[in-house]
Amino acid sequence: MSDAIRSLSLRISRQELVLIFITMIWGGTFLVVHHAVQYSGPFFFVGLRFATAALLLALFFRRYLAAITWMEIKAGTLIGLSIAGGYGLQTYGMQTITSSQSAFLTALYVPVVPLLQWVFLRRPPSVMAWLGISLAFGGLLLIAGPQDGRINLNQGEIATLISTLAIAAEIILISRFAGQVDVRRVTLIQLAVASVCAFFLMIPNGESLPAFSPTLLLSALGLGAASALIQVTMNWAQRSVSPTRATVIYAGEPVWAGVVGRIAGERLPAAALFGGALIVCGVIVSELRFKRKKAVQRAPTPLE
Repeated sequence: MSDAIRSLSLRISRQELVLIFITMIWGGTFLVVHHAVQYSGPFFFVGLRFATAALLLALFFRRYLAAITWMEIKAGTLIGLSIAGGYGLQTYGMQTITSSQSAFLTALYVPVVPLLQWVFLRRPPSVMAWLGISLAFGGLLLIAGPQDGRINLNQGEIATLISTLAIAAEIILISRFAGQVDVRRVTLIQLAVASVCAFFLMIPNGESLPAFSPTLLLSALGLGAASALIQVTMNWAQRSVSPTRATVIYAGEPVWAGVVGRIAGERLPAAALFGGALIVCGVIVSELRFKRKKAVQRAPTPLE
């Protein structure tokens, strides 16, 4: 067999299966957030969401906190700042766009990662990464201007696009510190930092405390529990799952968000749906890696 034959590994580990399940939950949270911002300012809701998540983890992991290290404080702080920026801007954007649009635009963080690595680490994107970036950009054009094909980004779409940079940083930082920190402690720190940062961002956004609402409270509690589960699982799974494979799995997030949004009655134009499909394809294509198969040596026959 020629060594030019190439193949893709399709093996799925236990950690990857768990990430797939988490991605389904993650996709479903977009619609909840979209409804919650009708009762609260975006940054207050993000702060309340992550404060709830941090309190839940503190309740379960309190006996492990005494052994906290400076490395865990550093890692948790950096990741927490990224989470606050990513989720804060994403939630801010959902005031003017649908949950399905938000999910598809958020998925652009995956093809953005190779560009960031090029700028900051001098690692040029691969051919497949460039192809994925091109597909994702084409999808962005269709979502941003599905009516006439022109780029017509509103405030919510711009905020969501900026949030992808912070989300990409979160994924990179989680992988950077994976294996060096205790998952329980670093997750608690990052959620607490994200909460405090989001509450501070209420000031420049001119937000005030909202009136009490059962819907808001239940949304914060539900998403707080989901956030705690998602963050702990990401930190645990990415100790053995590469950033490449993790981001391919996360590509399913907008698909699940679109399914939930569709069930709830959201209707995107056909062009926007096609644009979302292009973004998902771009996410997957940008992370494909081919491996060569070694040539199989044929044993000589007795006549040879």
